[in-house]
Amino acid sequence: MTATRKILELNAFDMREAAGLDPDTANLVARRRRVFGPISMLFYARPLNLVRGEGVWLIGADGKRYLDAYNNVASVGHCHPRVVAAVSRQMATLNTHSRYLSEIVYTYAERLLATMPRELSNIVLTCTGSESVDLALRIARAVTGGTGVIVTENAYHGNTLAVTEISPSSASADPRNPHVFLVPAPDTYRTESKDVGPLFAANVNKAIAAMKREKIRFAGLVADCIFSSDGIYPGEPGFMTEAIASVRRAGGVFIADEVQPGFARTGEKMWGFERHDLVPDMVVMGKPMGNGYPIGGVGVKPALLESFGATAGYFNTFGGNPVSAAAGLAVLETLEAENLQENAFKIGAYLVTELDTVAQRFKRVGDVRGSGLYLGVELVRDRKSKKPDRAAATSVVEMLRDRNVLAGIAGPYGNILKIRPPLCFEREHADLLVKALSDSLSTLG
Repeated sequence: MTATRKILELNAFDMREAAGLDPDTANLVARRRRVFGPISMLFYARPLNLVRGEGVWLIGADGKRYLDAYNNVASVGHCHPRVVAAVSRQMATLNTHSRYLSEIVYTYAERLLATMPRELSNIVLTCTGSESVDLALRIARAVTGGTGVIVTENAYHGNTLAVTEISPSSASADPRNPHVFLVPAPDTYRTESKDVGPLFAANVNKAIAAMKREKIRFAGLVADCIFSSDGIYPGEPGFMTEAIASVRRAGGVFIADEVQPGFARTGEKMWGFERHDLVPDMVVMGKPMGNGYPIGGVGVKPALLESFGATAGYFNTFGGNPVSAAAGLAVLETLEAENLQENAFKIGAYLVTELDTVAQRFKRVGDVRGSGLYLGVELVRDRKSKKPDRAAATSVVEMLRDRNVLAGIAGPYGNILKIRPPLCFEREHADLLVKALSDSLSTLG
């Protein structure tokens, strides 16, 4: 099978095709295309005009309430009062660049680092996840002297020039940088559970060997530990251990991209890498840190940061500004006060059970998998061949939207329903989602 879709093409609306939309929506689409040009992307055959958010709900201009089972940016819930109050209070007090001392910034950094392994005791704050990955790559190259990077075949890590080069699922048509080596994602649906870890490690070793043949020095592996864009493969806890050991034996570093699996998303642990008992050399973070306020960061082992700083400088004018720190601190407080990690674990387990029941009724559902509140439902043409059914996934996501439930699509073949709601998702919301999915699959036939 060959991948056919880039990440931005999944469930995308073509802004040139506004015929049939209601006048208000068509007008907004025309304005968007006029000011943003042809590269701006929208979801759904009928794009949504959203005007308000509240917890797990998004409200449209027409007053309809949509259950958000997709958005990890508002990780603790849309417009969470604690975050809104913290940001408003700090914005009304002071916001400035990072060359002044600021107690709230260090309080946040200390609280965030306290959630990580003690080996990761330094942090560099940025404005976005893409900036974070970009910096991590610079550090990796400086400390190893290498330029070779391993990523999975359909990974997405961000959109700077350097990070787009290690994001094969991005929309870029540029030829792949020869220093970037791709390995298959650990496909837990098509590989026996006992073989997933050894196979992933073997593929990483092959990539390292290929670098040696081509006289490219190895810098490291970048991966998010739920392999979100590759198709959502959390796998059994610990299966990544062998591969990461290979990375370190070869002189490389492991950069854990926690934008997707981090901040209690996987339920079992605060961080995705913790499910595998791993201590990364660097951890990159982004969107969910501020629940909608831009912030990113790189958690890093001090020796690596010191080595990097000996030969290079880094300054981010607004990375770690007081308002973003206030947002980040409020998110951490909310995760703890509302037991959202435990909630993600319990509701995620309940969702898997209920979705498995749906899978028993519909043969197009090949697999249900996930950890916490990050789940994938793989749609196939038939269970015997396990051939991906992209058309079915696209249809189902559109039918869910018609039933006021928002979900996404993942995977290189665009056939995996991506379920990734705010962490305040409750059992009643899970039931609404499961019913909407069941009704949609019934309509699909």
